[in-house]
Amino acid sequence: MKKEDCFYLGKIVKKYSFKGEVLAKLDTDQPEIYENLDAIFLELRNNLVPFFIESSQLHKSELLRIKFEDVDVESDADAIMKSGLYLPLDLLPKLEGNKFYFHEVMGFTIEDVNFGNVGILKAINDSTAQSLFEIDRDGIEILIPMNDEFIVKVDRANKTILVETPEGLIDLYLEE
Repeated sequence: MKKEDCFYLGKIVKKYSFKGEVLAKLDTDQPEIYENLDAIFLELRNNLVPFFIESSQLHKSELLRIKFEDVDVESDADAIMKSGLYLPLDLLPKLEGNKFYFHEVMGFTIEDVNFGNVGILKAINDSTAQSLFEIDRDGIEILIPMNDEFIVKVDRANKTILVETPEGLIDLYLEE
């Protein structure tokens, strides 16, 4: 299994018991849907390794307590500490309407209600306080904040995202 075919679910953050149980912090708004997994991939030395889950349950709402098969003592748990957890992309719950996963909208055309065709979505920058659409318009980079108020419609069938940005925002990038 390659990392490109998976999504990051979270990270093992601490040991829970001397029987090898661990707590994982999940990167999701709906941790409860990952409560009954049979298996998960752990990132160990830059490889994704499948681990089978004996049991798991939510712990204090945002942590998932996991007992892996063959992780039976504290030293086994130490070996997987801080490992990233990954699942195949096809296990992602389908999102509807204007909600989307970053990977699913790459390459979509961005259109603005007033401006028209803005360009092609090349990346999403989420390293800033406000996530940004990075759009390529014939070699010019245009940044549009990923603000719910700006996103009018996500059209998966036609691979377009319709936005309505404040007047002049797109023009700022096009003025010489």
